[in-house]
Amino acid sequence: MLSSDRAAVLNGKRLRRKMTLPEVLLWQELQKRPSGLKFRRQHAAGDYVLDFFCHEAALCIEVDGIAHDMGNNPEHDEKRDAWLNAMEVQVLRLPASLVLSDMNAAMEAIMAATKSSP
Repeated sequence: MLSSDRAAVLNGKRLRRKMTLPEVLLWQELQKRPSGLKFRRQHAAGDYVLDFFCHEAALCIEVDGIAHDMGNNPEHDEKRDAWLNAMEVQVLRLPASLVLSDMNAAMEAIMAATKSSP
């Protein structure tokens, strides 16, 4: 479905070793396979690396910290989201603060997004 280049695959491997605290905490929950769904972390897709990806639900989950608001990051995120939408992948952006403060709400948002995926 989502092919990727070698650089993105290598970058994904590097990022798996350097996950942020919100990403680690969310990964601990996603590894439990909620609703029987399998999630991948730091998944290479095209030129991009997705924080989390569920193939069955065609869902990308991005944990957005403050860095996503700086520099050209908003434009980069918009470009990636447009590419993913063209590939028929839904993008769910979760604030890192939500993951840290209310994991139940974060998981509810993810489960709702999996149900609304095509």
